[in-house]
Amino acid sequence: MVNYVLAGAARTQAAAMITELETARPGAVELLAQGALAELRTWPELTVKDVPENEAAQGCSVAGAYDYGPPPRLSVATSNSHARRDFTALHELGHHLQKNSFDLMEPFSKEADRGVLLEDAACDAFAAQILLPAHLVDQHLDAKGPTASAITLLWETSKASRMAVCVRAAQHLPAPGHVLLLDPVGHLAFAASHGLPPLRRGSFQGDIPVIDRALAGPGRVQGRTQVRYRDGILGRELHTDTAPMDGYTVAALVTDSAPWRAFTPPTTDTGPRSRDYICANCDENYRSFEPACWRCRVPHCPECGRCARPPRTPGRSCPGCFLEHPPAMFAPDSDRCLDCS
Repeated sequence: MVNYVLAGAARTQAAAMITELETARPGAVELLAQGALAELRTWPELTVKDVPENEAAQGCSVAGAYDYGPPPRLSVATSNSHARRDFTALHELGHHLQKNSFDLMEPFSKEADRGVLLEDAACDAFAAQILLPAHLVDQHLDAKGPTASAITLLWETSKASRMAVCVRAAQHLPAPGHVLLLDPVGHLAFAASHGLPPLRRGSFQGDIPVIDRALAGPGRVQGRTQVRYRDGILGRELHTDTAPMDGYTVAALVTDSAPWRAFTPPTTDTGPRSRDYICANCDENYRSFEPACWRCRVPHCPECGRCARPPRTPGRSCPGCFLEHPPAMFAPDSDRCLDCS
């Protein structure tokens, strides 16, 4: 089963988190909006730790981490952008709130993955809703949905991070899609998804259609593309609009109803496509959605069950049973395995 989170579900969870936070700490939301990281450093029940970028959690949508403790610890990657660090700190605070409240954990029981994706998406929504109030968002994002240029304008007129703006924009997508933030060479700095499987932070998207032209040109490009998931798997085709964002590129992608076009019917490609492989052991041509071997980066062949990695112990083929066995299964003076000799 392919898991995804609807932006509305994450937003509902985030609203419950804000309510619980205000009940426990009246006025906390306003103080966090003024300077999240500085405010959190004053909370005696939490430890806030600055960490290098390479020590931040890789499974999270942001460069940060949460540890139960005791005492509970929020790790925030160092960055020149105070806005980015505030967003990360609020995201990790979201994990703290959800992991320490039975009421907030209750929605996880209804999710196919027991709430893993919902928890992380709700952390993004929680941070974005604190940093970007609704009245400001509604001034810049049209009811038809966000264009890439409108997303950039919202960022320029607010003090929020690019990530917070992407989350708020994804909440306004008119159809399933993504809002992507890409670095100058095309690596994914952040992604906010609605109704489609989330994308991995750090994945390379710089050579896919539309994105490649945006990175090579002025940054404002429209067209269709397929985003890349793990192991080269491509998602369904999406209508795409891009715009520059002060050294980064922001992209809005939807399956249909693109607000930057007069009419956009749903794209016909309804599912991800895997890569083609040729087995190095049995020459079988196959496609696979399975995770690749961590050493050779090739998934196991469905015919022989092997990847491209050479076996640790070379095997021998038996002419009696036509099976391959390890050398220990053969007598020194026989070409047949012990079962056949």
